[in-house]
Amino acid sequence: QEQLVESGGGLVQAGGSLRLSCAASGRTFSTYNTGWFRQAPGKEREFVARINWGGGGIVYADSVKGRFTISRISATTVYLQMNSLKPEDTAVYYCAASRRYSQNSDDFNVWGQGTQVTVSP
Repeated sequence: QEQLVESGGGLVQAGGSLRLSCAASGRTFSTYNTGWFRQAPGKEREFVARINWGGGGIVYADSVKGRFTISRISATTVYLQMNSLKPEDTAVYYCAASRRYSQNSDDFNVWGQGTQVTVSP
C-alpha cells in the first residue's frame, strides 16, 4: 500500500518561495502519476500540477503556470517548487498518486495528509 507524506509548507511573504516535497513509501510509487492539489478555506480542492511516472507529461493550472515547477527527482520523491508566491496561493497542499493520466482529483486514489502554505501580503 502506497503512502504519501508532504513536507515543506510554511509561512512566507508574497514574492517568496517554498519547495514542497512528496515522499512515498511502497514499492510501486515509481509507476504512478503524481499530482499536486490545493484547498483554500471555504473553497473546493483544485488541481495545481501533475507529472507522469516517467517525469514527463507535465501539466500546470493556469493560475500557477510560470511560477511553479513540478519535478520527479527519484522513484519515491516529487517536488513542487513554488516561486513568486501570492496571498491567493494560501491553501493546504496535497500530493496524490494515480494510475491515470488525469488532472481530476477523483482519479487519484492515494493521498497525503497535506501541508499548509500561507502567503502573507
